[in-house]
Amino acid sequence: LFDSVYPFYLQQRKAAMFNISTIIVIVVFLMLACSFLLIIPGIRGQARLYWTLRVLLSLFVGVVIVVVQFTGDWETGWVQANTSYKSFSHVYVSADIGLHISLAGVNVTLRGNPMNQINETINYNEHFPWNFGADYDRSYREGLEKGLPSPILYVAEKFSTQSPCAVHKQYRIAGHYTSAMLWVAFCTWIISNILFSMPILVYGGYMLMVTGAFMIFSLLSFSTVRSSLKCLIQIGTRTLHVAYGRSFWLVLAIGLLCFVVGITTVAMHHLSPDLLKTFFDLREDKPEEYQEMPEVYINPHFVNKGL
Repeated sequence: LFDSVYPFYLQQRKAAMFNISTIIVIVVFLMLACSFLLIIPGIRGQARLYWTLRVLLSLFVGVVIVVVQFTGDWETGWVQANTSYKSFSHVYVSADIGLHISLAGVNVTLRGNPMNQINETINYNEHFPWNFGADYDRSYREGLEKGLPSPILYVAEKFSTQSPCAVHKQYRIAGHYTSAMLWVAFCTWIISNILFSMPILVYGGYMLMVTGAFMIFSLLSFSTVRSSLKCLIQIGTRTLHVAYGRSFWLVLAIGLLCFVVGITTVAMHHLSPDLLKTFFDLREDKPEEYQEMPEVYINPHFVNKGL
């Protein structure tokens, strides 16, 4: 025994700080934004402001659609409780237990309060995937073999296929269809940008509304897990409750924004098409700009030569 605890492994597990996929997506979109900012000085007049507003807003919508595929806060919950730390041990610790549900799995966080207790640094963040192609139960068994702290294993067990809660299938299917609809929204977002670069702006507005619709459909798909019965996650004398996280509300806000911008574009097409074309820098030059000069001066030297 190692301090009355079975030493499956002695090294301390470190909490995951960043999601690599999220960082890659953000860096790619930041490079696109920086590349556009480099060519901003070449755009003259008010068109510079219009281009900046359109491009940055469009890139923000695109990065949100892709990033939320990899974030882990679609549903989140925290609770502070006194709980046993390891199996086969009567040692209790005061800790914050967090549950973070994503489209592809669940993250369980255990953070000591204070962080240093019983001669250890209590700061864990374990991921258990349930996306297609991953084996949630295998990840859970590996956690058992490693000797993860009891609170993490207890919360993770609630989402296993063998759990009486029976929520594993609902979350897995809901996450799969939510991700699929978001990828469709990303495709329609690309099409809307292509249409906005052509003299058919109204169709770009329609496609942006379709983008918002698929984002709302993805939220409805994820919300179906709320219809299933919830198992209580009882940790000590406290209950861990989950609610919609930042990713859920961010997708809702961007979906509504796409609706507003799309409806505004369609309305401007029917009410003030010239103003709409000016904003998208597609305004046709006025005919008077091509009128002939009212006075013409002729060099008499060439007239005398019959030229």
